[in-house]
Amino acid sequence: MKNTFIAKLMSSRAGMAALALRIPVGIIFIAHGAQKLFGAFGGYGIEGTGQWMASIGLEPGYTLALMAGSAEFFGGIALLLGLLTRPAAAILAVTMIVAIFSVHISNGLFMANNGYEYALALLAVSASLMFSGAGALSVDSHLATRFSK
Repeated sequence: MKNTFIAKLMSSRAGMAALALRIPVGIIFIAHGAQKLFGAFGGYGIEGTGQWMASIGLEPGYTLALMAGSAEFFGGIALLLGLLTRPAAAILAVTMIVAIFSVHISNGLFMANNGYEYALALLAVSASLMFSGAGALSVDSHLATRFSK
């Protein structure tokens, strides 16, 4: 069955380079999402994260914490697997833009001052994967091959 939209969405000529980005950044996003959603790895969980977001003016805090945590956790899983990589990377890029401008920008560049350098690096990787696709050894690559036949 030929479905050109799905084949184009999931196709990629990025080779192994995208895999080198997907694996570590996917793990990072999963961990940060787990902090927000479940309180794992020293995080505050959905309630605590929601209260913190509300305290800095991001309302409704609980809903935005749920959205950010879900984007990071499930988007990270998608990157790790290379499944729907382009849409997941786009959502993660938007999440990082919000993090940069709502939390980190006023602190300058450097992480030592809670600056935006780390979120900027994650934004760059997310944007790269959004444009390049998942590359080799991905579910997307397998599905693109199936849908292009």
